[in-house]
Amino acid sequence: MVYIASWQEFQEAAENLYTKSPNKARYCVKWRSSEGKLVLKITDDTTCIKFKTYSSIFLNRFEALNLSLMQKMQNKRPTPIVHALGVPDTIKDADQTRSSSPFVAQPAGPAAGGVKKKKPKKKK
Repeated sequence: MVYIASWQEFQEAAENLYTKSPNKARYCVKWRSSEGKLVLKITDDTTCIKFKTYSSIFLNRFEALNLSLMQKMQNKRPTPIVHALGVPDTIKDADQTRSSSPFVAQPAGPAAGGVKKKKPKKKK
């Protein structure tokens, strides 16, 4: 087990390790609130890479790494960049298929953003 001190090195090593063996790689996140410690670990049974921090500055970087690894795990590519003229072709196609759909999306209950009222407390 190797703790890597630099975030950039850890991120590159983690992504390389996952791309090298995606079927064997495991990613583990540990958070100890009592110590304020975040430990990230990725392994493929032969190589183990760890990163440890006490700083909250790394949370945005940690989120970006999670998104990157999740996209690789789902075998998805990031969404295309918007062209200078406006909307990319893939979004135009999606809008056309959505508009031709016979179903109309309607919000349903609290899941659509409504707030459920709390019941008043019973008096004793």
